[in-house]
Amino acid sequence: MALDLFAGVFVRDFPAALAWYERLFGAPPGFFAHETEAVWELAEHRFVYVEQLPERAGHALHTIFVDDLDGIVAGISSRGLEPAKSETYDNGVRKITYVDPDGNEIGYGGAPIDSE
Repeated sequence: MALDLFAGVFVRDFPAALAWYERLFGAPPGFFAHETEAVWELAEHRFVYVEQLPERAGHALHTIFVDDLDGIVAGISSRGLEPAKSETYDNGVRKITYVDPDGNEIGYGGAPIDSE
């Protein structure tokens, strides 16, 4: 079964959100669906789109699980964004959460750090 995933994030101020998400993802969007909707392909067939829809802004809660959480967080920090929250669950899984200007939460998760 072929599968594409599109995770939506609704915002009030599209130009401000566009700049913020470019810093978060480290690149401009892959394409614009229309003049107030930008789309990033984070991995093959896995997309996040940001769309101006003020009445629905601020309610997104997405987590992106990655192999190199520390590298992702360092890259985001180098682009001027800092996490709002950092958590480590009882099983060692880590989650770093960023909050956009509308209150949408985009988290990055990573496997436990191996203790050697």
